[in-house]
Amino acid sequence: MAVVCDHKSLSFDCSPHASQAGFSRPRDKEREDAGTLEPVTKGKLKRTAPSGAGVFGPFCAPLILPGDDLAEDPEYPPQSIQEWRTDEDRNEVKPGRNTIYVAAPPAINSKISFVQSWAEPKQKYTDNISIAAPHIVEVTDYLKAFYHGIPVKQLPPPVLRLTQWEDGKATKTPRYLGFQTATECVRIRTRASKDGVFVRQLNLDDLLDAAIGILPDDAFALLLLVPFDIYESPDDDFACGRAYGGSRVAVISTARYHPGLDRHQNVDRVHSWPASHCKKYIDACCFEADNSKLKKKKGKAATSSGAVESLDPAAYAALSPLHAAVVAHEALPSLEDSQSSAALSALWLGRACRTASHELGHCTGIDHCVYYACCMQGTASLAEDARQPPFLCPVDLAKMLHASGADRDERYRAILDFCSKHPHCHLFAAFAAWIRAQLSESSTKRVRSADED
Repeated sequence: MAVVCDHKSLSFDCSPHASQAGFSRPRDKEREDAGTLEPVTKGKLKRTAPSGAGVFGPFCAPLILPGDDLAEDPEYPPQSIQEWRTDEDRNEVKPGRNTIYVAAPPAINSKISFVQSWAEPKQKYTDNISIAAPHIVEVTDYLKAFYHGIPVKQLPPPVLRLTQWEDGKATKTPRYLGFQTATECVRIRTRASKDGVFVRQLNLDDLLDAAIGILPDDAFALLLLVPFDIYESPDDDFACGRAYGGSRVAVISTARYHPGLDRHQNVDRVHSWPASHCKKYIDACCFEADNSKLKKKKGKAATSSGAVESLDPAAYAALSPLHAAVVAHEALPSLEDSQSSAALSALWLGRACRTASHELGHCTGIDHCVYYACCMQGTASLAEDARQPPFLCPVDLAKMLHASGADRDERYRAILDFCSKHPHCHLFAAFAAWIRAQLSESSTKRVRSADED
């Protein structure tokens, strides 16, 4: 659902639908305590990250639009840093087991070369434009920055390979494929794409089992990228990824993030993050969901709060990191009006990078987030996925910094360096502007603190 607007009114709060769905966001004090480590002297608490409090702070509430993950499961339990630290199933980064590996998509045996076509959506669902799929080198570079402090490497040879599972003449609709590694061949179930968008899908659980088998001895975690559509259970239409956090492996599929499928999958590119916080867009989504109810009651659509208006672009960008991100997002050509191959390829890469960072977050023991709009939020749809930010909220950032041993600002600068190499990507341009505003705010606070001393 595209809404024509200028995004100059932003909401920092949950949508009106959140309360209707039964979601009760943790209060300011609860959020602050959730990102706080153990007590120090005289009962005072040591804060590990900014609380994000304040209407124009850098961190917003989760949107929770109709159909979103927290709208469907509003009582999902929060996870504080203390709960994260004491989780017995959490794996720690430690000497000898401290590297994140990224495994390239498997090669395809010549006897089943037709499987390559499974990675392409059927033409009737896509726009007629050439778009380059995310490359493992770029995804790895992003993860190096996102997990700054933890070594991130591509998985070295031997090459992984998809092959025949059963001997004999190959059929173009095999029930099983073999996932060949250096030591074994794992059976991978396949099925026809349930919604018909792709020819066939691979089973996610089987791919995760294969990932466990290739986990190096020095690995903290491993991420396997696949270009094929995947499914988890018989009831699923598709899946985009999953982590076995305790087993330290994750798999993501880039198939459904293909920008050519956006129209079919109701993904609003114009209001992807950070423009997902556009008040006009939020109100329109809520109105559309409640339209029949409103007509019966002859009422008006609920409107979101916590918004700010500004007509001057300079002042607009200076209000908060979110405003700066929206200005950067809007400065690039619209992905609806100017659909260049380069811009859409960058859009595809950004989506893959965000999901890769999310799934590896589970390998560090981080659960889905309910405190803020955050990279670690659960996702119920591709439309919701596009609305979520690439950054970690204060609570999950505290967990990440504890796990990696990294400095907050150094980590931000590493991500900024990556984003600056992709100036034509809407997500990365917005993320870069958001980080610059964060770093500027940190610098200002340090100067003020020095002056007070």
